[in-house]
Amino acid sequence: MKLYLLLSLLALTPAAHAQTGPVKVEVKQANGRYELLRGGKPYFIKGAGGGQFPERVKAYGGNSIRTWGTDGAEKVLAEANQNGLTVMLGLDVARERHGFDYNNTAAVAQQLQKIKAEVLKYKDNPAVLFWGIGNELNLEYTNPKVWDAVQQIAQMIHEVDPNHPTSTVLAGLNQKEADYIKAKCPAVDILSINTYAGLAEIPQQVRTVGWSGPYVVAEWGPTGHWESPVTPWKASVEETSSQKAAVYKSRYEASVAKDKTQCLGTYVFLWGQKQERTPTWYGIFTEDGKESEVVDVMQYLWSGQWPKNRAPHLSAFTLDGKKATDNVYVQPGQRVPVVATVSDPDKDKLTYRYELLPESTDLKTGGDRESRPAAIPGLVPAGAQGQTTLQAPTKEGAYRLFVYAYDGKDNVATANIPFYVQRK
Repeated sequence: MKLYLLLSLLALTPAAHAQTGPVKVEVKQANGRYELLRGGKPYFIKGAGGGQFPERVKAYGGNSIRTWGTDGAEKVLAEANQNGLTVMLGLDVARERHGFDYNNTAAVAQQLQKIKAEVLKYKDNPAVLFWGIGNELNLEYTNPKVWDAVQQIAQMIHEVDPNHPTSTVLAGLNQKEADYIKAKCPAVDILSINTYAGLAEIPQQVRTVGWSGPYVVAEWGPTGHWESPVTPWKASVEETSSQKAAVYKSRYEASVAKDKTQCLGTYVFLWGQKQERTPTWYGIFTEDGKESEVVDVMQYLWSGQWPKNRAPHLSAFTLDGKKATDNVYVQPGQRVPVVATVSDPDKDKLTYRYELLPESTDLKTGGDRESRPAAIPGLVPAGAQGQTTLQAPTKEGAYRLFVYAYDGKDNVATANIPFYVQRK
C-alpha cells in the first residue's frame, strides 16, 4: 500500500464515523437545481462501484460506494462507517432475463416481503445514503409489470424508512423506460443510469427523454465490450489502461462536471477487479490490487490533485507489428515479436509480466459472473521486458496476449491483443 495512502488514513479522525443512528438523506430542489442533502448538508456523490479498497476511496477524495445487493452488507457498511463513506445500498430485484415472471403475483409479493426484511435490517445504519431498487431491470425484458413491482418496493421503503430516498437503475436511457418510470413509479425519487461510452451524452439524453427529476450515474467506465471494435472471430477489442484513463477523464469532464441542475453524482465502475470478457476490462485494479492510470484520474477528478507517484503510461502494444484493432493472425508455433511501449512519469524502474489466455467463451450479459480462462504458460520467455517474442500456440483458435508493466510502487499499466492462430 502506498505511503501517502497510509498517511491519509492516519489523518482520519474517529469523529468522521461517530454517528450510530440513521442520518437523514433527502432530495431538495431550489432555484431549479436538485441537490442531495445528508444530515442537512449538501452531498455530491463522488462514488465508486464495488466494496473493495474502501480506504482508498476515502484517501483519494471519494465519499461513497455502491453495492448491487445486500450480500455482505454488514461488512460493507461497517467499512464504510470506518472510513467516513456512504453506501448506495442495492436491493436485488429478480430479472426477467433470469427467468422471473412478473405475471406471477405470488412470486412478486414474496419478493416484496424479502426486500422489506432487507430494508428493515439496514435502514438505520448511518452509512446508508439511498436505496438502489434492482439493477438493469430493463435489460432483455418484455413485461412492463416489473415497473409496478419497483413502485411497490419504493412505496414500501417510504412507509418503513423516512430517512433515505429511493432509486432504480437502468441500463442506458431511452424514451420507453423513462416514460414507464414517470408513469408507473412516482415513489422513485432518483433515476439511476448505467452508461459507458455514452457518459458524455447523459445530461442531454436525460432532458431529451423528458426526465425532469434528479439522476445519478450508477455505473460508468471504459468503452463497453458491446461498444468496441470487434475482430472477424468476434473478439471485442479492449482499450489499454492509458486509453481508458483518457476517456474516463474526458467523458466525466464533458458530462457530470457540467450538469449542475439534475445530476447528484456518479459511481465509477469498477473499484476492484472482475472477469468480464477479460480480467482487465472493467476493473481499474488488477487481481493483485495494483492501481492503473484510471485510479490516478479518479483521484484527480475527486480531489483536484494528482497522486504523488503516477502509474506507468502505455503508449503502444503490438504483436507482429500490429495493433489490437488490426485483426492479428499468426501461424501455429510461429515466433512473433512483441513490443510494449511504456514510460513512467516518475522514472521508476519497470518490470513486465505477460500472460497468454484462450479467448473467453463464458460470455454473459448484464455483468453476470463469468469464469476466467486458464493461462497458457511457457510461450513468452521468462524475465521478458518491453520487447520480447511470443511463440504462438500450436492449436488453432482465438487467444489474447496480456502485458502488465509494474513500477514497483503498486501501480501498473495493462493492455492486451486478441489474435487468431490459423494455418495458411
